[in-house]
Amino acid sequence: MTERYDGPLIDPHHHLWDLKLERHPWLKKAQATGGETAFGSLAPILRNYGIEDYRADAARQNVVATVHVEAGWFDAHPLEESRWLDSLDRSSGVARRYVARVPLDAPDAMRLLEMEAANPNVVGIRDIVSWHPEPAKRFARCADLMGDPAWRAGLAHATRLGLIFDLMLYPWQMKDALALVRAFPETLFVLNHGGSPVDRTDDGMALWREGLRAFGNEPNVRLKISDLVAYDSGWTLESLRPVIEHCLDCFGPTRSMFASDFPVAGLYASFDEVYRAFRTVASQFSLDEQRALFFATANDTYRLGTADPVEPQGGCDV
Repeated sequence: MTERYDGPLIDPHHHLWDLKLERHPWLKKAQATGGETAFGSLAPILRNYGIEDYRADAARQNVVATVHVEAGWFDAHPLEESRWLDSLDRSSGVARRYVARVPLDAPDAMRLLEMEAANPNVVGIRDIVSWHPEPAKRFARCADLMGDPAWRAGLAHATRLGLIFDLMLYPWQMKDALALVRAFPETLFVLNHGGSPVDRTDDGMALWREGLRAFGNEPNVRLKISDLVAYDSGWTLESLRPVIEHCLDCFGPTRSMFASDFPVAGLYASFDEVYRAFRTVASQFSLDEQRALFFATANDTYRLGTADPVEPQGGCDV
């Protein structure tokens, strides 16, 4: 075991929302049912979650910059989420960059992508492809978004505009997603939530491990290790450890990044508990490798431009 990293963190995956705007249909639906959903109760997060709320959760973790990932804003109001984020006081580094939402198969997807790309704070796009046999657990609009020619045309345009694509899916979609990744070698994909190991049966975990291993062989994919507590009812450090270690074995520290997914992960663990698990498992790596996991990979991937105080900053000899 090496020394545990205690330097600055970049959190490359979290969400903010203001419920009075009434722009998040999944939260409105949960409000109507008292918080109950197919994934359990969302009641604890059915409240405004702004920059100060995030900073309070992360106060003990030395977070110096973050990436805001689209939070399921209404499709009927495109571009609004990025503009709302622009209106916030982001001087603390929270929401320094955004992964925006554009339905890539929409009739006006090209125009929307160009408008998002014109915002210097927008570095990526997420259009969730997660499809579940149970309707209540579906995030995607249809079962085969990744194979739809219109959707792929949108992805190609996003790539031409220099935008990253955040890829959220279920493990049983990994074979189709692997074909997508290989068909778009110029696109930088970031696989969300460690590939979402949601099926905890032996067969389900074997499918996840095999799929993640294949993704790790593709040079245009990076991995966010986040919200693993959501897939592990009654989690402990020892139950999380083999999942985190498999992620790191597949992608290595320089292509992986730890992320919070707050406030959603807060349904299952505190911010400190999440990062305590990350720090403990990562402590087997060198300090440079840990710095990659907690800071450098996210800084490079999402073009944050945040100075690392450990790295030389240049200057003249005197």
